[in-house]
Amino acid sequence: MVNDSDMESSDSGGEKERRGIQSIEVGGQLLLALGNHGRPMPLRDLAKAAGMLAGRAHPYLVSFSKLGLVTQEPSSGYYWLGPTAIQLGLVSLKMLNPVREATPFAEDLARETGHSVALSVWGTQGPTIVFLFDAIYPLHTNIRTGTLMSLAGTATGRLFAAYLPSKLIEEFMLEDHRRLGPDIANPITPESVQELLMEVRKHGLSRALNNPTPGVCSFAAPVFDYSGNIVLGLTLLGRSGSFDFNWDGPQAQAAKRCAAEISKRLGNTSSRQN
Repeated sequence: MVNDSDMESSDSGGEKERRGIQSIEVGGQLLLALGNHGRPMPLRDLAKAAGMLAGRAHPYLVSFSKLGLVTQEPSSGYYWLGPTAIQLGLVSLKMLNPVREATPFAEDLARETGHSVALSVWGTQGPTIVFLFDAIYPLHTNIRTGTLMSLAGTATGRLFAAYLPSKLIEEFMLEDHRRLGPDIANPITPESVQELLMEVRKHGLSRALNNPTPGVCSFAAPVFDYSGNIVLGLTLLGRSGSFDFNWDGPQAQAAKRCAAEISKRLGNTSSRQN
């Protein structure tokens, strides 16, 4: 029988915190160490990475092996994640919804910066806004949920153009001006577009300064999934008078940091957002 005292700690700060089982938390460090390392590890190195002695780590690994959470390579004796751990990971990834996962991060970013934040996905006709979190002050733009963004003429569009396969983008680029009209998709030479896309890949961000909307600046940052593919665009927008548009400024770094956090939540371990 489990006593209440085994499940909850004493009241601290007016809130009761649940107490876990310490041995599971300690053993879990071995699984986290394997995941962070990214490849099989010998017992000595694995135990060290988990912050424990090899003799203490071994019994945990025996139990994890019985559950299929770890496996031991016959030839080297190295430990790696087992079939149960892999299956759990796959189930989790299948259940992830990028927009749902990104929403609280985008809301926090809008609240912390005081600027508007838009989430976009690649739709059937190109980059499409799916959520818009308004700033604390009025921002006069024509961006709304459902707005289709120009590939060449907007920071959001150039973000997708920089990270999606070029063969896919070429056809959409040709249709960009015709579909969206001259007021939104201002004509840009192919040479200028390529320079802008190189700039996006260099900084890991796309930037727009008073274009296509005068008085509005923005940074768009890519969100990648576990396979390294772009699945979302996160765009921070603000009035040019109160928006630092430098590549290393607080707005740029806030957008980039938020997108990286969402990518991590989606299982991405790539370093190209660093």
